[in-house]
Amino acid sequence: MKDLHYAFLLRRLATILAIVILTLSLTTAFTGVLLAFYYEPTAGGAYNSLKAIASEIPNGWLIQRIHNIAGNGVIGIALIEIVVMFLGEKFNRNWLTAWISGILFTLCAIAIGCTAMLQYWTQIGYWRFKIELGTIETIPIIGSQLRDIITGGGAVNTLTVQHLYTLHSYVLSIGAVILAIIHLGGLLLQEKEEKQIYREANAVSPPN
Repeated sequence: MKDLHYAFLLRRLATILAIVILTLSLTTAFTGVLLAFYYEPTAGGAYNSLKAIASEIPNGWLIQRIHNIAGNGVIGIALIEIVVMFLGEKFNRNWLTAWISGILFTLCAIAIGCTAMLQYWTQIGYWRFKIELGTIETIPIIGSQLRDIITGGGAVNTLTVQHLYTLHSYVLSIGAVILAIIHLGGLLLQEKEEKQIYREANAVSPPN
């Protein structure tokens, strides 16, 4: 009975974390849309546009800070979620949807962070991205092709920023929100079944 109660608490915690993940994902997406009105995805204008957002646009610094905190925070929460799901013995056939969507969301959130590093167009971001490109290029068979797709087939320049901006703002962000919804939906559906099992176990357990 104690083990059943412990597992139920972990599964409830997983559902709460899934709600936090979805909230942070929507927050990141919404603030990203606001920033997109003023952001210029070019090698020369990226840094200046973000600087203008932080210093000239009313509450621009606040929106940018919320966007960064939510984007970084969701990665940490997603990693904690996987650990909680593992401890709650969710890795089974009944929880397959929530488990797979949680892992895919975590990878998607990390990819969003990787595509964001060059969009500030700073020295640190530039050289970090160059290191990431070197890692991508070492992938067997598709490494060189994947590098050319990301960079635009040449050096790191405006075309690279635009490619990363498209991946970051549209492909990965929309995918992350969809995966967060699927993940939460899977957990809510399975928790409904778990509650029924928990009630039945309490009903048949002998009094102390």
